[in-house]
Amino acid sequence: MDTASIAIIGLSVMGSNLARNLAGKGIRVIGFDYWPEQVDRFRETAGREGIRLAESLAGLVEALQPPRKVMLMIKAGEPVDEMIRQLVPLLSRGDVIIDGGNSNFSDTTRRMREVEAQGLLYIGTGISGGEEGALRGPSIMPGGSREAWPLVRPLFEAIAAKAPDGLPCCRWIGEEGAGHFVKMVHNGIEYGDMQLICEAYHIMHELYGMTASEMAEVFTTWNQGDLNSYLIEITADILRHHETDGTPLVNRILDAAGQKGTGTWTVQTALSLGVPLTLIGEAVFARSLSAMKEERVEAAKIYTLRSSRTGTINKNQREDAVAEIGKALFAAKIVSYAQGYMLMREAATSYEWNFDYGGIAQIWRGGCIIRSNFLDRIYEAFTRRPDLPNLLIDKYFKDKIQALEQAWRQVTSRAVLHGIPIPALSAALSFLDGYRSARLPANLLQAQRDYFGAHTYERTDRARGEFFHTEWKQDCDPKAKHK
Repeated sequence: MDTASIAIIGLSVMGSNLARNLAGKGIRVIGFDYWPEQVDRFRETAGREGIRLAESLAGLVEALQPPRKVMLMIKAGEPVDEMIRQLVPLLSRGDVIIDGGNSNFSDTTRRMREVEAQGLLYIGTGISGGEEGALRGPSIMPGGSREAWPLVRPLFEAIAAKAPDGLPCCRWIGEEGAGHFVKMVHNGIEYGDMQLICEAYHIMHELYGMTASEMAEVFTTWNQGDLNSYLIEITADILRHHETDGTPLVNRILDAAGQKGTGTWTVQTALSLGVPLTLIGEAVFARSLSAMKEERVEAAKIYTLRSSRTGTINKNQREDAVAEIGKALFAAKIVSYAQGYMLMREAATSYEWNFDYGGIAQIWRGGCIIRSNFLDRIYEAFTRRPDLPNLLIDKYFKDKIQALEQAWRQVTSRAVLHGIPIPALSAALSFLDGYRSARLPANLLQAQRDYFGAHTYERTDRARGEFFHTEWKQDCDPKAKHK
């Protein structure tokens, strides 16, 4: 019997679709799962598509062509560690274990070191695109043991999505947990994109009383311009979906959002690295606030708005207002990606990774949830200047922000005045204002810290790196001596 080129462990939706994707490209695949119901469900299609099923882990390993490549598509956390413990004794030097789940990048770094100590190779790869992407072509972000990349590259590039220029949406990201780190940032940006879109929808619905069908047309129009993206496209589809009684389905979906943790990891990592990921942080917190449904309903009975949210405006005024919302949405989107890239740049320094920032934008152009034409502009920015410190410095994005800023401020002001929550839109604007401020009130903050904790401060009239302390309460004389 012919040996298989790769094994897939975990035959739920993502694992089974990746196996089918591989088989469809002529790659010999063998699958395995401990759960009988998953095996039974998969068996219905496996035979027709030439995918073999193993009865045991030992049988799975035996059926693989060396160097063996075993891909785990299982729940992140302890299940991955346990599966590695079971696999290591069955594998030989030079074989590759691949974690294709949403693992924390720090776990991937630890596992790579442990597996390499056993003479094996390890890859932690981010995979984005959901179940459809897994089947038809996802965006793939591998990192880990560099020696493993030539072994898996032909397989990954074969099944990856193809960008409009034909390039596969797959690229080696870096050592250790770099692949899963970039996938985590991708998911954080995804949180931000989704929250911004939802805030635009909320303003149109609450402030201008627009119907789902009217908003669907707006999103369709936006998808033809700068805002072109998968998430804008599916938002239009969602708003068009009506139930049999004619009610938009979106109106009957409970407003309590779920989350699986990658957004939280992104914010936690930003805090640990000191990166002001304000927009994505607000997007994560917005989901947490939405989950407090019962409390919000009670609070709504106590706090009543003093002004009506729906104003009387004519058609032309509403068209102008909606156009401004689109401009605000795009401006805030620029800030969201700028913050995501700030986090990657700081991580590259802290963890000694060498990211190709333009290349990362390229592999996000197809297959993944945040795919959009916008990513071409990011690639071009890093092509013009590979050491670009921030996307907001690039001329294209600077010109865009300046052209959109007035509309952005108008939209934000109207929403705030009418009591419509816009945590992501407003956080993005506040970040921009802070980022371009040559002077911030942190001088007073440092004085406060020195007053109660003797934390010291630097002076504007002395060189950076020289620190001072004042006995504030003891001596308030302007001529006080500094120690």
